[in-house]
Amino acid sequence: MDLLRSLPIGLYLEQPVTWLHRLDSRVKLAWLMTFLIVPILANPVWRLMLVAMLIVLTLSAAIPFRVWKQQMGMLLLFCLLVFCLSAIAPDGLPSEHQPRIPADELTFSQQPATLPPPQKPKPWYKPFNLGSNSPTQNPKSPIPNKLPQPTKYSYVLFKQGPIKITRKSLDLAINVSTLFFTVIYSTNLYLLTTASEEITAAIENLMQPLRRLNWPVTEIALTLTLSLRFIPLVLEEIQNLVRSVSTRAINWKKLGFRRAAQVWLLIAERLLENLLLRAEQMASAMTVRGFTSPDRHRVEWHQLDFKIRDWIALGCLLALWSARLVWGWDS
Repeated sequence: MDLLRSLPIGLYLEQPVTWLHRLDSRVKLAWLMTFLIVPILANPVWRLMLVAMLIVLTLSAAIPFRVWKQQMGMLLLFCLLVFCLSAIAPDGLPSEHQPRIPADELTFSQQPATLPPPQKPKPWYKPFNLGSNSPTQNPKSPIPNKLPQPTKYSYVLFKQGPIKITRKSLDLAINVSTLFFTVIYSTNLYLLTTASEEITAAIENLMQPLRRLNWPVTEIALTLTLSLRFIPLVLEEIQNLVRSVSTRAINWKKLGFRRAAQVWLLIAERLLENLLLRAEQMASAMTVRGFTSPDRHRVEWHQLDFKIRDWIALGCLLALWSARLVWGWDS
């Protein structure tokens, strides 16, 4: 079990270098924010288009199949499960009900306790049922509830036994499943094709106007870089602990719930100690290299430079936003 290979979440793909790697990190950050904001108040067609766009970007970048098959495959399976559960779930429309107490309760309470006897219809008065002895309805007459509909519109799309899919539940299923896929996979694709130094340089460059408000922009960028670098270390420590537990061949059935919980508590405690030790080692390495503060020890993370492909990507982004503002609002 290799978590760094089977679960490459938040890791950077160094090889091969695709055209997504060559884009400016600020442009990719703008595209990432677009994928996170555009689904808000968008109709299902736009949400499905965003999912298709992410898949096309992944395939066109020629990212190795071994890298994204587990991420996209598991994510697609999870979103499909969410879609099915949301589609067959109740749509949440309020049911119409009649109040138990009449609206005019005072007048109702003053009515007599016994109802007057019903009046018998006159035998000679039959204006709507001529020629019949009883005022029953003709069985050949059409039932009001079975009248033909003027259009083919139907609120219930599918109904088979207890399973019922309505228009509202289908829209809800599409919105929830596509939102999960768009938010998770767009962020993962950005981290997969952008180094942590490029992310830090882009955020620090975009936060330059905040220096006038005395914001610690450089400290924020440094903290972000260290946190991104710390993700592989966390996965490595979890992997080592899992391997150490598996090599001891612990019989979990004989331990019982209480003793098994104690073992997992010890493992979590050991994981926390190892992570704190790694953080202390990183701090010691920065101190030895003379890193006292970001303002005194300036580090050039990455050289940002706009090229032709970046301007083309920005043009496509503006076209996408123009189309989104004109069309695609959820009614």
